[in-house]
Amino acid sequence: MTAPFIDPADSLERQNRKLLKITSVLMRRVEQAMDDSGAAYAHFQRALMLEEEVQARTWDLEQTLGLLNQSNAELSRANRAAERARADLSNALEAVQEGFALFNADDVMVMCNSRFGMHMPDIRAQLAPGLTFQRYVQLVSQSAHLALPEGETAESWAEKRKQKHKENHVNFNVRITGDRWVQVSEHRTPDQGTAILQTDVTDMIRLERQEREKLLDDQARLIRATLEHINQGICIFDDQHRLVGWNRRLAALLNPPMHLLRVGTSFDRLLEHFGRDLTFAKGQSLRGVRDWVHQESSRQPLSLEVTRQGKTHLDVFGQEMPDKGFVISFTDVTGEREAIAALSAVNETLEQRVLDRTLALKDALEVAERANASKSRFVAAASHDLLQPLSAAKLFLSSLASMDLSEEPLVVTQRIESALNSVESILAALLDISKLDSGRASVELSTFPMNQVLAPLRDEFQPLARKKGLDLRVVGCDAVVKSDPSYLRRILQNLIANAIRYTGSGKVVVGARHRDDTLSVEVWDTGPGIPEDKRETIFKEFQRLETAGPSGEGVGLGLAIVERACALLNHPLRLHSQVGAGTGFMVSLPRSRGPVRPEAAHVPEAAGDKAGAHVIALVIENDKDVRWAMATLLETWGVSVFDVRDQAEALALLREVGVAPDILLVDYQLDRGENGLDAIDALRAEYGRLPAALITANRSQDLRKSCDTKGIGYLNKPIKPAELRQLLQALGPHPVPALRGDPRSERSGIGGKRQFDLAHSLRRRAMR
Repeated sequence: MTAPFIDPADSLERQNRKLLKITSVLMRRVEQAMDDSGAAYAHFQRALMLEEEVQARTWDLEQTLGLLNQSNAELSRANRAAERARADLSNALEAVQEGFALFNADDVMVMCNSRFGMHMPDIRAQLAPGLTFQRYVQLVSQSAHLALPEGETAESWAEKRKQKHKENHVNFNVRITGDRWVQVSEHRTPDQGTAILQTDVTDMIRLERQEREKLLDDQARLIRATLEHINQGICIFDDQHRLVGWNRRLAALLNPPMHLLRVGTSFDRLLEHFGRDLTFAKGQSLRGVRDWVHQESSRQPLSLEVTRQGKTHLDVFGQEMPDKGFVISFTDVTGEREAIAALSAVNETLEQRVLDRTLALKDALEVAERANASKSRFVAAASHDLLQPLSAAKLFLSSLASMDLSEEPLVVTQRIESALNSVESILAALLDISKLDSGRASVELSTFPMNQVLAPLRDEFQPLARKKGLDLRVVGCDAVVKSDPSYLRRILQNLIANAIRYTGSGKVVVGARHRDDTLSVEVWDTGPGIPEDKRETIFKEFQRLETAGPSGEGVGLGLAIVERACALLNHPLRLHSQVGAGTGFMVSLPRSRGPVRPEAAHVPEAAGDKAGAHVIALVIENDKDVRWAMATLLETWGVSVFDVRDQAEALALLREVGVAPDILLVDYQLDRGENGLDAIDALRAEYGRLPAALITANRSQDLRKSCDTKGIGYLNKPIKPAELRQLLQALGPHPVPALRGDPRSERSGIGGKRQFDLAHSLRRRAMR
């Protein structure tokens, strides 16, 4: 009833005053009309009701005012909290080591920290909230601190920068004057704003340059030159799915972050990063690519078409290499795909171009493989040529050591022998590295007890450990494993030698732990430990820690061989080290329950000092120095020697003197394409099955098998006098078989003595 008299737009105080006035007027009217009629009572009741309504309305208004005051207080607190949050955000951005800026959806800068644009002090003062993105790009392009690429102008650079801004996520590097680099990471926010992060990556780029310079050799330079001239992004992975090479075109196509595009990054990690931005053609998927990479059998060529960020179309081609690694190429076909939408007639031409480029890549890889094979052949040939004079030198030194020398010459002789032993170990390591890298290394897996390898290693290294004052403990293990015993022995030999070399005091423990179906063979030492940042470096060639000690032993090839041999055998290799507490290397081998291959019989040492007493040895060696050195050494042991250069000279000499030798010591590589196996066969054909040994620098498994099949001993160059002496003890002495049809062949009595003197005279005359 009071609605026509009250304006809802009035304040609560004005409405209360109107209601009170209405009530007062009504009360007066009631009092005046009290005597007129009974209607006055009704008016009075109505006035009371109005008063009650006014009181209720007043209470409601008071409650509303209280809620309004409370809301205002909460709003003030929220505003203060927002201010604090904004201040905290500003402080957090200032604490970030990188430059940071945020642009809103209208490409206007909202905020930035003090490090944003710090590499360009000439424009730093203008980088502030309210700056448009267009103006920001213009300022950067015109900065005196921006090092533009060759042939690039500030305008063209700015245009390319604006094109990159259209992508949702982008990473690229900017070169600054003074050979400094900044990585710019630009990401779109959910509200279509843009966050920009500037990171100084100068140290990373310089370190990567240094690492690349260390690894470059002739082969790498050839491959790099080939890849850099291909208009495709190329990445190469090894058989462990690790990145080992790429070209600049790949970085331009995919814009990867610096921490991902590094040697050793796994394929799965790269696929996880780029897969979020890739759209595959029908019937193709990320899972299919991953399955292709992890396929154990031979991979068929893989061809894909993907779209990156909905804009860039890429043809992806994958090809397996002979060493089970693989190559993936990326071809930017965005222009072609856009042209196909309008001109489908050029489809065949585009396919032919892709095919031609793929064939060009295959040709380049074949060239690289041929270069690698040539390098391996060169290393093998050079090593053989070096082993010949080294072998002669060691034999001459052994002859000197057996003479009655005074103390000073004897010490010098021992030092020379030690130096030659070091050279020999380096050459052996280089041969192993060359064989493992070339892919020519073959393994012969067999089952054998672990003690077959551990026991000889204990006997081999105990003297060296005692000499250094170390406690070497080799814990025996009867578990049967499946591996190549030769390679496994070389792995453990290098690990034990490494542990002894780097341990100044304490002990070295070698043992095995059973782990389900595998056996973990472990080598632990109490040495100085390996720092975290050196644990990948130690497996590279010619890398040694500074803690090697003053002796300077080793050249840093042992662990490189260990890593390659473990990869060849598929034996996982693990490392655990604590600086100041020691290091442990663990090699996991598959256990076996199959039949055990019998262990080679141990050759006992013959009693006495003269290993070859009353023995005649025929030495066939085309190198004059090696032949003379071996003859001199054998004669110091009491062995009578016929030494000749080839098969024909050997047969002629034996027919002339009428005496058959007790032992044949024959070099494998002779002149005019002849080889020692054929020479031994020819001599045995005429004089019967003579005991024989092949002496060679060739370490192939096929040659060893041929010697085993023919019952011929095998001795590697450079010749170790101890091994040669043991070989004589194993093969001789034997009775000399009679020469067919020649009564002069008897070795007893005066006739035999004359024949021997004649042979000795003939040999000396031949040497002169």
